[in-house]
Amino acid sequence: MRPVAGKLILAAFVLGAATVPGFAPFYLYPLPIVTVAAFAIVLLRATSTRQAAAVGFAFGLGLLVTGASWAYVSLHVYGGMPVPLAALSTLIFNAAYAVCPAVASAIFHRFSMRADLKLLLLFPALLALSDWTRGWLFTGFPWLALGYSQAPSGPLAGYSALLGVYGVSLALAMTAACLALIYLRAFGGHPQFDVSGSEKPPAQRLKRLLRASRSPGLLAVAIVLFGFGLGSIEWTKPYGERPVSVTLVQGNIPQELKWRPEKARDTLISYLELTRSANSKLILLPETAIPMFDVNVPPGYLDALGEHARSLGGDLLTGIPELAGRGVYYNSVISLGTSPAQTYRKVHLVPFGDYFPMRWAFGWFMKMVDIPMSDFSRGDVDQPPIAAAGQRIAVNICYEDVFGEEIIRQLPEATILANFTNDAWWGRSLASRQHLQISQMRSLETGRSMLRATNTGVTAVIDHRGRVQAVAPEFKTTTIETEVWGYSGSTPYSRWGNYAFLVIALAMIAIPIGVSRARETRMH
Repeated sequence: MRPVAGKLILAAFVLGAATVPGFAPFYLYPLPIVTVAAFAIVLLRATSTRQAAAVGFAFGLGLLVTGASWAYVSLHVYGGMPVPLAALSTLIFNAAYAVCPAVASAIFHRFSMRADLKLLLLFPALLALSDWTRGWLFTGFPWLALGYSQAPSGPLAGYSALLGVYGVSLALAMTAACLALIYLRAFGGHPQFDVSGSEKPPAQRLKRLLRASRSPGLLAVAIVLFGFGLGSIEWTKPYGERPVSVTLVQGNIPQELKWRPEKARDTLISYLELTRSANSKLILLPETAIPMFDVNVPPGYLDALGEHARSLGGDLLTGIPELAGRGVYYNSVISLGTSPAQTYRKVHLVPFGDYFPMRWAFGWFMKMVDIPMSDFSRGDVDQPPIAAAGQRIAVNICYEDVFGEEIIRQLPEATILANFTNDAWWGRSLASRQHLQISQMRSLETGRSMLRATNTGVTAVIDHRGRVQAVAPEFKTTTIETEVWGYSGSTPYSRWGNYAFLVIALAMIAIPIGVSRARETRMH
């Protein structure tokens, strides 16, 4: 490896890692704009397509290895995988998805065109599309998509209701490209930018900087101001005459004890006592709060939960594994109480967590890890919201709320979003707070409140503008009681999904390519 190439790759990796504090729990939302701008400058210095791909791969790997290292906790601490193999598996997992920015960077380098068009249009579109590709490749891992860094208070968060999280990624990358262009015009660093006069007195260098900032600076300001403007729009309106009272139960059952048969009785008693302390119309217990198949639950237990909900004139929703036949079982949420009994079955299953793909190839992996209830069946794609406590609840389980395009399937009928999860798998890592931020983005995209019922945290109530209204301390047995408004109506994103973003991103790629080819035709 050439020394210069090695420095570029190292710089890209460091910039990717430095992007992580831009996400929860730090919420330093301006930081990713700066690191992505610096990444663009580094990428422009690549001298070959292979080198550009390596730079993009390094940036993606730095981001994911640093920000998603919690996968190691799941595999080693709770899955029982030996340290070296867990570390290697975590690295391979993150490296597989780092290929997305690598491909985007290679494509960026391949096209020869005016550097300003290439930077302002091609770079943002390709980087945002790499986020989108991560959202479906190998069943999808859109975790740490750049747009999430802006939820809920970043100036670019307003684009979420219009274009979704990937649209926010696009706005962020375009703002970053503006900063990169200002730097390159003022200080050089790329052969297509004139750097003559860089040794002039400070006053003249400042004048040069101001001149270089004029057009890209105005564009960056326009992007930010438009984001602020979009964020001030109320896309949805309150549903009903009053908010619904809600209790979220955080059982705090240690993951290493959750599935032990001898601990099941204590778990059931704990949840029953916590439920009976609730005084709300809507009570939510987390994912698989009941750690056994529905057919094995002690007689009268579910009736006792439902009876308390009925005494309050409301309903209770709880996670429970549902046995549907020999070898067929679902990760489900059921309703108990005043309303008719209803069920939601998890649709988007996590490979190696909820189910094992390609058993012929990964049988060794199944024997290596010890993950109970790890071969769930997939629920139907089109499931209606659960009608409970006068609201229509769009249920999603654990990892499902990472996929905004799937959440909107239950809209506009649903008035409230509810995530049932067990983030205990990730231990005391960044993951649970990152997951909270992802839920905040779903609220921004849909204009709906989000209820998060979790085992160990973060249990929280998020309002329709993505702000945390109430939150429980992590790793504590407790409940949250508050009131939440349901909302009706649709945001543009809940109607269009990712299609509007894709049209814009593809147009941003086509425009500079078309301009470049037209220019070449005139020259010939």
